[in-house]
Amino acid sequence: MNPLNPSFARDVADSFARQPIMKLIGAGLSLVEPGVVEIALPYRADLLQQDGYLHAGIITTIADSACGYAAYTLMPADSNVLSVEFKVNLLRPAQGETFVARAEIIKAGRTLTVVRADVFGLEANADRVLVATMQGTMMCLPTN
Repeated sequence: MNPLNPSFARDVADSFARQPIMKLIGAGLSLVEPGVVEIALPYRADLLQQDGYLHAGIITTIADSACGYAAYTLMPADSNVLSVEFKVNLLRPAQGETFVARAEIIKAGRTLTVVRADVFGLEANADRVLVATMQGTMMCLPTN
């Protein structure tokens, strides 16, 4: 995949840093490549639901942002990205020391890009466990 914006990685990082929700939940970018973005979230007790699993809203939040930024890596400079639709499948209770949302572009277009994200729970010295998957459509918005 060929980025249209040579400074896509810096622009993704700058945009991510302006998201108060990511600061609030303690998420960070762990990988930014053309068409692929990972967001990592350390375990925090204040992000759990009543049974001790990571809340579905938090899972959806990191998956949606990962999808948006994966799409953004292939958008022209002076663009913004906006989610226009997504579907999430919660596959098992989300447990782990860290959670990672990995998004990869399925099909990039000039205006709409379809992206898939998988969210994994990771434990120390253990395999990653798939806890959710998302398919989303992201829109390229010119900033002019």
